[in-house]
Amino acid sequence: MPCLTGISILYQCRPEGGQGDVHPIYDAAIAWTGDRIAWVGPAAQLPAAFRDGPAFDAGGRTVIPGLIDCHTHLAFAGWRAEEFEQKLKGASYLEIARAGGGIVSTVRKTREAPAEALVTRCLDHLGRMLALGVTTVEAKSGYGLDLANELKLLEVYRDVASRCTQRLVPTLLAAHTTPPEYKDRRADYVRLVIDEIIPAAARAGLARFCDVFVEETAFSIDDARAIFAAGRRLGLVPKLHADQITDTGGAALAAEVGAVSADHLERSTDSGLRAMAGAGVVAVTLPLASLYLNQPPVQARRLRESGVRVAVATDFNPGSAPSYDLPLALMLACTLQRMTPAEALKGATAWAAHAIGEGAEVGSLLPGRRADLVLLEAESVEQWLYHYRPNCCAAVVAGGQAVVGALSPA
Repeated sequence: MPCLTGISILYQCRPEGGQGDVHPIYDAAIAWTGDRIAWVGPAAQLPAAFRDGPAFDAGGRTVIPGLIDCHTHLAFAGWRAEEFEQKLKGASYLEIARAGGGIVSTVRKTREAPAEALVTRCLDHLGRMLALGVTTVEAKSGYGLDLANELKLLEVYRDVASRCTQRLVPTLLAAHTTPPEYKDRRADYVRLVIDEIIPAAARAGLARFCDVFVEETAFSIDDARAIFAAGRRLGLVPKLHADQITDTGGAALAAEVGAVSADHLERSTDSGLRAMAGAGVVAVTLPLASLYLNQPPVQARRLRESGVRVAVATDFNPGSAPSYDLPLALMLACTLQRMTPAEALKGATAWAAHAIGEGAEVGSLLPGRRADLVLLEAESVEQWLYHYRPNCCAAVVAGGQAVVGALSPA
């Protein structure tokens, strides 16, 4: 039964309390059996039963739960660096999309890519994310946009999940945008999603969530209602991209359909956010996308006043957020969204876990939860996000196994 002592501060990030309640334990210890946490608390109170197994010394480091990236578009082919320059010269997201760029350009490349090439690429990204302390990742489809290719992406995730260290949570995002072959026939594509893609994905058990991009250039509120109803009938829980570029009423829709999360929310109304809070919908903020798109970011004060639980994720994708650096996103949540470091940490642990239906498994350092933890070369969470460095992660334990760095014997 391994035990880790010598922890200067351990942040439990329990699910109770407010956004900034991360439940620090000073001079802490943690023990685990197999892949589950067995005990956590002050080192002076470590029970004798946990003193006889392998003992490791954190060397005075800070310990946090394994980080959770609860919004990524992990499987894609190619990049879109040319659009980066276009945006810097003043082109808007919607202008690029209307000219045939954006999501559609990635769809072309991804459809052409062999599944094994996508698997290899996903594993490379995940290995680099793991080195940053990310132990759970939500992964969306959405770059296939037909029956065969959406299933191909979800099957890629099933293959990747069997090979990677992280927990991978798959989401069907067939309603990402209308594919070129359905130009000016959005209603027909919505029927394809409802009648063929959702049933096939559900029958094969390839996804847990059904996501829709509700936006002027994507899908309407009525489209989303119909898609979510079809997904619900087959056991897929709603998620949605809401109010990113324009105020579409996505936040209120998330509350109406009982979504597990609504993501982006840059343009959401106060009433929509309050409705989400009342329905228990987690708000997922994506500050990297705000940065890359040069958009006004969500402000933490508005979110706090609405009462919603706020998660923070990367939105990793080749267009609007081409970075998988979750600690960077947390620093930006502080500087752009005006979250405190503690609020940001809870947003990438306990609340991120709830945003993907994993709150009983990960996101908090509690007995019975998975033994996913990160050792940081930082005096505190405040120091970690204030003095941003390329990587402060000294070691990662995932499922009870040291997978990055090494644990020093006590």
